[in-house]
Amino acid sequence: MKKTILNMGLFAAVFITSCTKNFDDVNTDPTKASAANFDANLLLPSGQLGYVDAISGYNGPILFQSMWTQTFASAIYPGYYSGGDKYVQGGSFLNYQGRTWDAGYRSASYLREIQNLTKDKPELSNVSGISVICEVLNVEAVTDVYGDVPYSQALSAKSGISQPVYDKQQDVYNLMFAKLDSVLPTLDAAKAIPTNDVFPYKGNIAQWKKFGYSLMLRMAMRLTKVDPATAQKYAEKAYAGGVFASNADNAYVVFDNSHGFSNANSRSLTTAEDYSEVKWGKVLVDYLKSTADPRLGVISEVPMPGKANAANESLAGVSTPALQQGMPNGYDQNGGATDITHAPGFPGATGTGDDLNVTGGYSRPTTAVYLDLNAPTFVLTYAQTEFLLAEAAVRGWNVGATAAAHYANGLAAAIQTYGQINAKGAIAAGTATTYAAANPLDVSSVENSLKQINTQYWVLAGTIFDFDEAWSNWRRSGYPVLTPVNYAGNFTGGTIPRRQAYPTSEASNNPANYKSAVTGLSGGDTYAGRVWWDK
Repeated sequence: MKKTILNMGLFAAVFITSCTKNFDDVNTDPTKASAANFDANLLLPSGQLGYVDAISGYNGPILFQSMWTQTFASAIYPGYYSGGDKYVQGGSFLNYQGRTWDAGYRSASYLREIQNLTKDKPELSNVSGISVICEVLNVEAVTDVYGDVPYSQALSAKSGISQPVYDKQQDVYNLMFAKLDSVLPTLDAAKAIPTNDVFPYKGNIAQWKKFGYSLMLRMAMRLTKVDPATAQKYAEKAYAGGVFASNADNAYVVFDNSHGFSNANSRSLTTAEDYSEVKWGKVLVDYLKSTADPRLGVISEVPMPGKANAANESLAGVSTPALQQGMPNGYDQNGGATDITHAPGFPGATGTGDDLNVTGGYSRPTTAVYLDLNAPTFVLTYAQTEFLLAEAAVRGWNVGATAAAHYANGLAAAIQTYGQINAKGAIAAGTATTYAAANPLDVSSVENSLKQINTQYWVLAGTIFDFDEAWSNWRRSGYPVLTPVNYAGNFTGGTIPRRQAYPTSEASNNPANYKSAVTGLSGGDTYAGRVWWDK
C-alpha cells in the first residue's frame, strides 16, 4: 500500500513538473488581455478624459482658480467656495487641494502605458506619439498648479520606483519640450490612426499635429519672464510647425450624460447652492460692459426675482446686457462689515419674506448655455492660440502676421467659441468680426498691447470655464490687474494665491522627496509662493 501511494506521488510530481514546463502555452486563455494582444487604443480615452477630469468640476479649478481669477464670486461663508472667493479653508479643502495632482498623474499613467504597449510596434507609432502629447498636456497641468513635481522618475512603478524625486519646474518644462520635439515630426498620416480618439479629431493626424504645436506655443509663452530665449525658440518652432487655424481645430471633449458621462463644471453648477450663489465676478462684467461686448448678453443672466425662482433651473433669467451686474469677491451674508449688502453698487435683494434672495440682483452664467450636462469641456482653442501669437508678435518674434492681425483673429474667434458650448451661445460671425474691427489692438506701447491681449485671454478662458488656464496666464502676464481679497483668516496674507499646496498625502507617501522639494520652495509649501515661471 505504501509503495502504491509512493508511486502515485511520484507520478503526480512528474505530471505537475511536465505541465509547468508548458504552463503558459497550455493554460493561456485567448480571450484574456495581455501586453501582447491588448489594443493600446483602448487606453487613449482614459488619458484624454483624465485630463478633463483634472481641470474641471470639484476635482479641478472651479472651486479655487475660478475665483482666484475673479471670474466667479460667491457670497457664502463658510462653504466649499471659501477657498476660492476668500482664500479661507472651507469644507473638504485639503481633499480638493490634491485632486488636480491625483487626476493628472492618473491620466498620465494611462498614457505612459500606451507607450509601453507600443514600443515594439512601429505600426502603432501614431497612437504612441499622441499619447506622449497628451502625457505632456497632463503633466503641464500638474506642474503649473504645484510647481516642482515628479516627472523624470514619475509613472515608473513598473520599474520599481514608487517614490519618485521631484524635478525642478525648469527641468520639467525642458523634458516636456524634448518630448514634443521627439514625437511631433513622427506623426504620419500614412500609418494607422488612433481608433478611440474622443477629441473631435477622430484620429486625424494633421489636426493632432496642430494640437501638439499649439500646446508647444502655450508652454513656450509660460516662460516669457523667466526664460525669454527658450520662449522665443519654441514659440517660433510651434508657429513654423503649424498651429490651429480656425475654431474647427478647437480641442474639447463632448459628454454623454445618458450613459453616465457628464460635464463636471455643469454638474457642479447644477448643485443647488452653486446654482443659486455662484455669480460672475464684478471685474469681468464691468470689462465686458465697457466695450459693449456682444458676449455679455449671451453668457450672463439675472435670475428672476425671489429665492424660489432663482433656484428653478427651468426658469430663464433676464439677459439684457445693461441689467447685468457682477459680484465683487470677498463678501458674505453673515450680517457684519463684509456682508454683501455693504458692497459698493449692491443691486438690492429680490423677493420678500421667506422668498428673499439677497444675491438675486447679481448675474449668473446663462443656464441655457452652460448647464447642459452634455456640453463640451475645452482643452485648447484657436482663439487662445491667436492671442498668444499676438503677444509673440508684440515681442518681435517671427510668427507670421502682425500682432494686430493675430489679435483681431483671436477676438473674432473668441466671440464665436460659445456656439460650440451650446447652439444658444452662438454669436454670428459678422457680429464678431465687426466688434473685433471696432476694438483693434492698442499698439501705442508694448505694455498697452500686452495688457489688452492678456485681458482678452482672461475673458475667454474664464468664460469657457478653462479656469486653470485663466489663472496660469494671469500669473504669467499680470493682466488684468486684480485687487486681492483680504478676508479674515485667509491663508495667503491677503494676496491672490500663486500656487496650490501639494497634496497632504505626499508627506507620508513620498516623505524624503517631498521634504526636499518643500525645502527648495521660496516660502515653503504655501499658496503665497510662486512657481518657477511666475516672476
